[in-house]
Amino acid sequence: MSTLPVPALKVNLRTPEVMQRVQEQVERHYHSSLVERVRTEGSVLVAGKTTIRLAKQFGFCYGVERAIDLAYAARKVFPEARLFLIGEIIHNPEVNSQIASLGISNLLDEKGRPNVSDLGPDDVVIVPAFGAEVSLLDEIRKHGCRIVDTTCGDVMSVWKRVRQNAGENVTSIIHGKASHEETRATASRALGSGNGRYLIVLNLEETALVCDYLLGRGNRDEFLKRFSGNFSDGFDPDLHLQRIGVANQTTMLREETESVQRMLRDAIHSRDGSGDNFRLFDTICGATQDRQDALKELLVTPPDLLLVVGGYNSSNTTHLAEMGEQQVPTYFIRNQECLESPELIRHFDLQQKLEISSHHSWLPGTGINACVAITAGASCPNNLIEEVMLRVLSLRGERLTV
Repeated sequence: MSTLPVPALKVNLRTPEVMQRVQEQVERHYHSSLVERVRTEGSVLVAGKTTIRLAKQFGFCYGVERAIDLAYAARKVFPEARLFLIGEIIHNPEVNSQIASLGISNLLDEKGRPNVSDLGPDDVVIVPAFGAEVSLLDEIRKHGCRIVDTTCGDVMSVWKRVRQNAGENVTSIIHGKASHEETRATASRALGSGNGRYLIVLNLEETALVCDYLLGRGNRDEFLKRFSGNFSDGFDPDLHLQRIGVANQTTMLREETESVQRMLRDAIHSRDGSGDNFRLFDTICGATQDRQDALKELLVTPPDLLLVVGGYNSSNTTHLAEMGEQQVPTYFIRNQECLESPELIRHFDLQQKLEISSHHSWLPGTGINACVAITAGASCPNNLIEEVMLRVLSLRGERLTV
């Protein structure tokens, strides 16, 4: 059998010639000269009676740009090979459609199960920015595939921490969405060499249940039932909550993660009289935090409405929409096609977790001054932002002058 796979860093994809061609292609697909111009002019565009304000930070982060660049580069370096991607490169449907158009197939079936049975040494498998579970990567390696790893560096920093926990008999409490690719990948690393443990908590309500158990107020059977599927095999709350360390999905809302950390730390201190059995590392993605901070700044002067643009399954984008909803009328949209008319908008409802249509005058009428704010998550390209801006102006009956 071949000695492959070759880790991504040993596959020299980033040669000057390859990356120049990649950059030209990526620019054509995702760049926006309008967005760049507005950014240089203070992130404000005024056209007639319409003001569009952009957040100071939004859209592609470095990790997303790197993942996309490597996927494009893989096709150029391996023009004749079969290329496969584990799931989605990032959580944006337009970007994933572009990746598919390069002839890169999804390794997962419609139910999210990996189909690796016919992989061989000549095939190339791309690991997305979220990373992938250890067991899946091990299975792929058995087929001798070449692997291009685009995992974000911030995600790998979390893996380092949970591996350290496993090696020191510390259970990792992971604040994240149990079904999210990144959280699953992190949980698999929390097992370490096989002796590590983890427990996944989604929110403050679940964290409170863990705190109650730490303080002797929980019921074992009810606890295991509530968190079923969200802890490691063989997890015993009476044994494995003695020493804990908090990690998180990097795209969670920072304020919530900090509350999770504080609640668990205080519970351990109340139980033990000290914090010796508690570990904490700051593992929130910097780009995620930058976009959350920029939205806070944008909303200091409240606009008439906020449009949050991005994939509906994007965690960091969802949290931006949650933040906006607390202050101004907010619409989480996938792209400009959702803005059907001044009286009809399709948008994602965070409570129902589905796209709905709102039939009302969501956009202030023409002839009156209106301010529309726009932001986007780290997986949204600038060309989509431009299309949304132009659509807003069109619906308001404005003409853009260069």
